[in-house]
Amino acid sequence: MTTDALPPLAASSRIVPPATYDCILLAGFGGPEGQDDVIPYLRNVTRGRGVPDERLEEVSHHYRHFGGISPINQQNRELKVALEAEIAARGLALPVYWGNRFWAPYFADALRELHADGHRRVLVLVTTAFSSYSGCRAYREDIAAALAETGLEGELVLDKVRQYFDHPGFVEPNIDAVRGGLRALAAGGSGERPHVMFATHSIPSAAADASGPRESLPDGTPVAVGGGDGWHVGGGWYAAQQRAIAMLVMDAVADEFPGVDWSLVYQSRSGDPSVPWLEPDINLAIEALDADVSGLVISPLGFVSDHMEVAWDLDNEALETCERRGLAAVRVPTVGVDQRFVSGLVDLVQERHVAEGSAPLERRALSDLGPWQDVCPVDCCLGRGAKPTIASAV
Repeated sequence: MTTDALPPLAASSRIVPPATYDCILLAGFGGPEGQDDVIPYLRNVTRGRGVPDERLEEVSHHYRHFGGISPINQQNRELKVALEAEIAARGLALPVYWGNRFWAPYFADALRELHADGHRRVLVLVTTAFSSYSGCRAYREDIAAALAETGLEGELVLDKVRQYFDHPGFVEPNIDAVRGGLRALAAGGSGERPHVMFATHSIPSAAADASGPRESLPDGTPVAVGGGDGWHVGGGWYAAQQRAIAMLVMDAVADEFPGVDWSLVYQSRSGDPSVPWLEPDINLAIEALDADVSGLVISPLGFVSDHMEVAWDLDNEALETCERRGLAAVRVPTVGVDQRFVSGLVDLVQERHVAEGSAPLERRALSDLGPWQDVCPVDCCLGRGAKPTIASAV
């Protein structure tokens, strides 16, 4: 990706010296694990927004459809086990704890547990790859709030690994997934003129435009994105990062599938319909595809596991839209517990963690935007008012 039109980022000035840590905290979103959990969970997610239970019940059908069980908790359990195996294979004495923003085990539970086990320096791995309020800052705020809730301020040091959107461990499995999807279309006779849609969670436009560091802004600046959709304006670093990775993926598959058009689309929007969110919605984008598009590959690039937004919004709604259009479609997998992704996460740990007699790993990044920052400026991805966070630059 070329970023010649953009001022340089100062992320390299926010790389902190490596240190020795005691343990890892795997930070997840959380999800209900039974029908009785659904409304309490949705209350947690919407707390402070004044959403009545009647409205929550209306939107609970995604979870009800799956027996009230979100797949995200089991996926994080599996990721935790995979991380523990990789850490053990590398001889790192770093136990892995797990905590969530919105469901048990909560961050406060995890902090109490790891503190009771004698750990004091904690490196946090967040299960989101891109920069945004909901994907980075909100986690840092909620962990800081849990630190205050537990009374462990001053007892624990909590740092966070950088955003890993362009680390090879995240990019390479996505390349193989899209290549596999294009091969599947070709094998099924629908590969004459395929299109690839990279799907990510829509967020409010204002939040997108505030994403990432403020010293260099893609907002309002035309950015050459290639593919079939010309120039893009706005969306902050949240959109710019995802377009950068989409371009890496499409460049990588061009040896076998040259000239394939692609687009970045959004899904899972919620809230007040009068508030602008990032567009286009994936279902509207599918409906708007040219009539001669022979097949569609849907890549959930914005997600690291096949959780509810993937299982419902893509596997149900988007694929149903394709079926109504008579369009062959393949939804390819997220990185999940692909060994390259798991190994990449531990690489991120070893960028920051140095045991006696070892040196930190080289910081790897495949796009011109990275490697991303270790700590965030105080106004990075700012939400509704500044709150205390962990891993903020002073």
